[in-house]
Amino acid sequence: MTQDNGELDGLVRKRIRALRVAQGWSLEELASRARVSQSTLSRIENGQRRLALDQLVTLARALDTSLDQLVETASDDVVFSPMIDAAHGLMRWPVRAEPGMTVVRQRMTDPPPDSPARLRAHPGREWLVVLSGTAVLLLGNRRFRVETNQAAEFPTMLPHAIGAEGGPCEILGIFDRDARRGHQRGEDSGRP
Repeated sequence: MTQDNGELDGLVRKRIRALRVAQGWSLEELASRARVSQSTLSRIENGQRRLALDQLVTLARALDTSLDQLVETASDDVVFSPMIDAAHGLMRWPVRAEPGMTVVRQRMTDPPPDSPARLRAHPGREWLVVLSGTAVLLLGNRRFRVETNQAAEFPTMLPHAIGAEGGPCEILGIFDRDARRGHQRGEDSGRP
């Protein structure tokens, strides 16, 4: 989808106002944080002042967002289907917000490995949410029970493994690019 400059201009102005309102900030408060006058901010939001790049950068910082997110255009691809990896029992969704991020849904039935030699370490970071059941996260020499609706986040440079406890569990894992690569190498070599 292409947007002309008028549509993008209006979209950015709406985002600035929506982000300000979502934070519960008045015009005065955001203007103070962005170091612009309240009247300038009001004219920016209402389309009575042109959008200048330097002001957009300042407003993005004040709103705790990036310039990219502030000017991002709408996408036609809002809903998409997962890639199915039947060999490993996984569904994968790429996350567009961060290049290389992947979301994986996995049903686990096996407990975590009982041998420290089977723990893996690799660059990256992982997040997981237990959708049902109870998962066990082995992280170095520590053991964590992660129950339904609980989440865990950890650097994957620590030796780690995940398994089920007391029956099957289903997890939703989010992997940054490095963590995804580390797991793909492990899958290719036949390691769990």
